[in-house]
Amino acid sequence: MQHYLQTKEEYKDCILFYRLGDFYEMFFEDAKTVSKELELTLTGKSCGLEERAPMCGVPFHAADGYINRLVKKGYKVAICEQWKIRNWQKELSNGKSSV
Repeated sequence: MQHYLQTKEEYKDCILFYRLGDFYEMFFEDAKTVSKELELTLTGKSCGLEERAPMCGVPFHAADGYINRLVKKGYKVAICEQWKIRNWQKELSNGKSSV
């Protein structure tokens, strides 16, 4: 969740689609907005805070349609993909954000 919060800080004016496995997930206010605008189920996720973080998500293979609908409604969207770099001595994990 720390990486999500750092990335969201960089893109405060955007809805952040954060890739986790086969889904793009949105959290907190982004999740509330997206669930309302796209009529998606709002759930929650334990994230080390007192209360569960509001969350909703979409399958990565269908994300373009959801993103287009949000953009048509006037929202800006940032996409965060996670990737790994393999090295013969160690494995590094990182994320990359793009708008």
